[in-house]
Amino acid sequence: MKTKDTTDSKLFIGIDVHKRSWKIHTATDLFDGSDLTIPPNAYALQKYVDKHFTGYQVYCCYESGCCGFSHHRLFESFGWCSMVVNPADVHRPAKAQFQKSDKIDARLLCRELKDGRLRGIHVPDIEREYLRCLFRRRNDLVKELRKIKTQIKMQLLYLGVEIPKELDQPHWSHKFRNWLKNLSFDYTTMDYCLQTRLASFDFVDKQQRDVSVKLRAYCRKHYKKDYYLLRSVPGVGPIVACGIICELGDLRRFKNFKQLASYVGLIPSVHQSGDSLTTSGLTPRANRIMRSYLVEATWVALRFDPVMQAYYRSHKGKDVKRILVKVARKLLSRIHAIIRTETPYQIGVVS
Repeated sequence: MKTKDTTDSKLFIGIDVHKRSWKIHTATDLFDGSDLTIPPNAYALQKYVDKHFTGYQVYCCYESGCCGFSHHRLFESFGWCSMVVNPADVHRPAKAQFQKSDKIDARLLCRELKDGRLRGIHVPDIEREYLRCLFRRRNDLVKELRKIKTQIKMQLLYLGVEIPKELDQPHWSHKFRNWLKNLSFDYTTMDYCLQTRLASFDFVDKQQRDVSVKLRAYCRKHYKKDYYLLRSVPGVGPIVACGIICELGDLRRFKNFKQLASYVGLIPSVHQSGDSLTTSGLTPRANRIMRSYLVEATWVALRFDPVMQAYYRSHKGKDVKRILVKVARKLLSRIHAIIRTETPYQIGVVS
């Protein structure tokens, strides 16, 4: 009597992606495969699979990085099961800590994928990903603007030019800008140097303002419900609300608040061995942009929400930074709650 294998043939592919070439390692459900270098193109990989593994159910993965999610979307359009993983989630034996190459990385990815030990990261839809790019562009412009302002003030300090006390503020008023533009020096070389710095400042400042306006307008139009729910929370201004929509996506996708807090990075870094338990600040694995924005939003929330103020005072006597992180976590829990319940925030209501 002849028996027939009813299981589907499976192909697992670990891909180490780079700009100029990809190193891949293949394995089937029965045997280990081979290493191969291919052009950095999803269609080149599809051509190879169609030629050598016709009829196989394909599973592939690669590490998140500079190549983004475009290849992942192409793989899924081929009918493959694709996954993008965090590099830190790939188990590496002790030997791999000292011997690293593209070939070894591809093999590790393929092995972990075949054994079912990998968990993919969240892949946003294209619209949300492009919106995130605009938000991060604004963040880059803010950093560039801060850098130029520091350079101008350092230049004045170096030259011994004293700034009037009423104008020396973190926020640059129109009076201060006019004062800078009216500065004159004994030599035209320094005049031209300052003019070029101010021109850079004006250019970046205009770009930052334009991007902010575009970002707020898009979120108000396409994510109206979530945007105004977020805006009802004290401390959550237009930019913070846009950041939550862009960086965190739909908060309803998190099964519980602990998952959201872990994703943002508002959880402690814990090390326990036997009876010894130590915490060393916040976890380094975080969405650093949103964690920073939420901590800043906490300061504003403390000014307007009496419940937040009471929570802050209940920890009086402890380290101020640690208390602020606790309040930021509480603020995040309320943000998560209003999105899940779709109920606007009410100031002073205990939850």
